[in-house]
Amino acid sequence: MPRLFIALPVPEDIAEELTHLQAGVPDARWVPPENFHVTLCFAGEVQGGPMRDLEEELSDIAGPPFSVAIAGVDQFSSGKQPKALVALVENSDRLDWLQQKVTTVARNCGIEVERRKFRPHVTLARFSSHAETGHHIAQFMASFSTFKAGPWIADHFALYSSRAGSEGRAYIEEAAYDLTF
Repeated sequence: MPRLFIALPVPEDIAEELTHLQAGVPDARWVPPENFHVTLCFAGEVQGGPMRDLEEELSDIAGPPFSVAIAGVDQFSSGKQPKALVALVENSDRLDWLQQKVTTVARNCGIEVERRKFRPHVTLARFSSHAETGHHIAQFMASFSTFKAGPWIADHFALYSSRAGSEGRAYIEEAAYDLTF
């Protein structure tokens, strides 16, 4: 069963800039640049009718393209255990609006959506529960705290599936939705 999520894709030139951050942290599982995205809504394991409903209902979202930029880095952790290194996406009213719209659509399709606060980001690396990072994360944070990339124009969003593969997870664009008025 595929795991689905709705996201903004990251353009190739911005992805290239982000790859320059991916070094110097042992035990980091670096995300390949083709998998960079800004998650708007994680839907989880969905198939059949709810998946078809979601694909169809997302096409009803209408809004203008908007600017997206990256500013800084952060780490996500559970207690003292690091979970991920991320590049932070600047908050904007348009991004918040789109995130709320896609989340509402997913819920209306009967999909149980996480209720955590929206923190827009691009995941750069993930860590296993046994990762040994020592002082390297602090160095990473200090080195890239002022990193900036973009802006770029988000002119569409997409429904992706995530499937396990021999090289990690593969993200497949199932449907794309233009942002136009």
